[in-house]
Amino acid sequence: MGQIPKSVSFTLPNGKKVTIETGKLATLAHGSALVKVENTMLLATVVASSEAKEGQSFFPLSVDYQEKFAAAGKIPGNFFRRESKLSDYEVLISRLVDRAVRPLFPETFLNETQIILSLISGDKKNMPDAYAALAASAALAVSDIPFDGPISEVRVCKIKGQYVVNPDRDQLASADLDIIVAATLKDVMMVEGEANECQEHEIIEAIKVAHEAIKIQCNAQLELAQLVGEKALIKRAVVVAEKDEELLQMVENLAKNAILEVSKGALDKTTRKKRLKEIEDSLKASILEQKGEEYLLEKAGKISEYYDKLKKSVIRQMVLDTHVRLDGRKLEEIRPIWCEVDYLPSAHGSALFTRGETQSLTSLTLGTKLDQMMIDNALDNYYEKFILHYNFPGLSVGEVKPNRGPGRREIGHANLAGRSLKKVLPELPYTLRIVSDILESNGSSSMATVCAGSLALMDAGIQIKGAVSGIAMGMIAEGGRSAILSDILGDEDALGDMDFKVTGTTNGITGCQMDIKVDGLPYETLEKALMQAKQGRLHILGEMNKVINQPSADLKPHAPRMVEIIIDKSFIGAVIGPGGKIIQEMQARTNTIINIEEVGDKGVVTIASTDAEGLKAARESIARITFTPSVGDVYEAEVESIMPYGAFVKFFGQSGLLHVSELDHKRIEDVSTVLKAGDKITIKIIGTDPKTGKLRLSRKALLEK
Repeated sequence: MGQIPKSVSFTLPNGKKVTIETGKLATLAHGSALVKVENTMLLATVVASSEAKEGQSFFPLSVDYQEKFAAAGKIPGNFFRRESKLSDYEVLISRLVDRAVRPLFPETFLNETQIILSLISGDKKNMPDAYAALAASAALAVSDIPFDGPISEVRVCKIKGQYVVNPDRDQLASADLDIIVAATLKDVMMVEGEANECQEHEIIEAIKVAHEAIKIQCNAQLELAQLVGEKALIKRAVVVAEKDEELLQMVENLAKNAILEVSKGALDKTTRKKRLKEIEDSLKASILEQKGEEYLLEKAGKISEYYDKLKKSVIRQMVLDTHVRLDGRKLEEIRPIWCEVDYLPSAHGSALFTRGETQSLTSLTLGTKLDQMMIDNALDNYYEKFILHYNFPGLSVGEVKPNRGPGRREIGHANLAGRSLKKVLPELPYTLRIVSDILESNGSSSMATVCAGSLALMDAGIQIKGAVSGIAMGMIAEGGRSAILSDILGDEDALGDMDFKVTGTTNGITGCQMDIKVDGLPYETLEKALMQAKQGRLHILGEMNKVINQPSADLKPHAPRMVEIIIDKSFIGAVIGPGGKIIQEMQARTNTIINIEEVGDKGVVTIASTDAEGLKAARESIARITFTPSVGDVYEAEVESIMPYGAFVKFFGQSGLLHVSELDHKRIEDVSTVLKAGDKITIKIIGTDPKTGKLRLSRKALLEK
């Protein structure tokens, strides 16, 4: 008989019971945990190699979240009918967990570690992304893998003025603010989300609500570890790197002043990188001269390690001491900005946004409903009409890198930029695709994408609620001192204690992403950073407004025009025709793309074309097919044929009999003496025949008596 499972439970603020269980599933993994909330079940496993690879210099952690289609009672819709590579949605959840747990592993723990998260049962109510980090941390808590946790993540939404922890899926549509927060018992680690132009204090209040809920979840994991006992409580020994004090001092003596000189030089990225490399080469040459080749070869790894740490320390101290940064800017100063719209003549909208040494060339394309992207996840199946893609080629940083499709970073940056811009979009019949190609990068390329995307939307004539800008912020905190940096460089991102990005309009925040690496960050400091970010965001908006301050009045001449027509549901078949014959002929004749869908008791017809005349012709054709005349309406008609008792006429796709008695106020003996085929006359609908339901037409009613 197997080991008896151990479990703990706690209750969320919304009254839902959450259970964490271990010891029943995946017992050969180094740690496993099952999180259960109603009918949702998430299984997390963690395995770490027994020793680090030879020459390993970074922590090789991989986090993979996957939703099993069987969890929702579905079979995958792809050709192979099985789960394949992770979807963008699954990659985003994997990143949420990775960013929360990665900083909490010991610096010298370099063993390959893999966390696998599987949704094995799902329901339509509970959002599994809010429980993924809880499951991952619980699996680490009951393992022997060293980890400075536990942590957890929760979603907090502001719904009708109230902050709600882990709301149901159907509540998200009415949320004005939606963020996911990760934290330990004492520190906030990560924040990511979106908002309908919220204020800074609302973000901070939501983080506080999240942290209180997270503390309960962290204590539950500690309780579970106690129940598991020795396996969970005694962690693997971590090799503590021995300090070579002599070498450390030698590196500092030989390189510190030179690093400081370069750091104060206000150099561009390429020159600074080159000078710092020259200092490292000079350092190694000096050590070779003093200690000999054998010593240099033996200590080569340590020399590079100590040099990198010294470089980071010197730059941090310089910023804290002088409040001047690597490129000579003050703490709150934004790099020079220049923008241009309508740069690509054939695109439906385009913009070039450059801030310092970061540049985004962004295009916008308008499409029809046929261009919508199908999202087929285990718990979701829908069509997305707003698409944003972000590309980061090696050339943007002067490197050779093969193009192998978007990586996790590109997917994450695209998601942040996309959700930030989506908040200002009007209701549109179009499918929109924005593509940001990063041509230069020295920090905050995702925020350049937001700015360029906003400019491209306005250039294209999309009537957005307001322009959106984004700014990347950083912070250095040490020895009771702190410096908040606006519009950070790539180098400042690497050496800082906090990296957060904020996007928004003049009215408020539409998106945010924060990674906090400093212990015990006070909320007052976070609020100060957010307010400094607001100043920077508004400055960038001001620079963008100099180029274009409101959306173009119309679409580009070559962009597809699109109209929507609402018809009675009973006409859908008539417009399509047998086997699609009528609609296909209409599209070919008018050079348009026509889509029809049933929405409730109505039909929605969408017509798209770059040809204004074709668009008009298609609209008139559909109007004729779906025409429903009313009593009292007046139409121009054409005589089709003459009969002894009247004339058959056609009008707006309809045919009817104009009886001889309704031709004139005076008696007409022979209809052919008054009308002939092809004549144009004006008629009025005066009623319907009660027996046949046919329209009663009159010319007489429009003539003076």
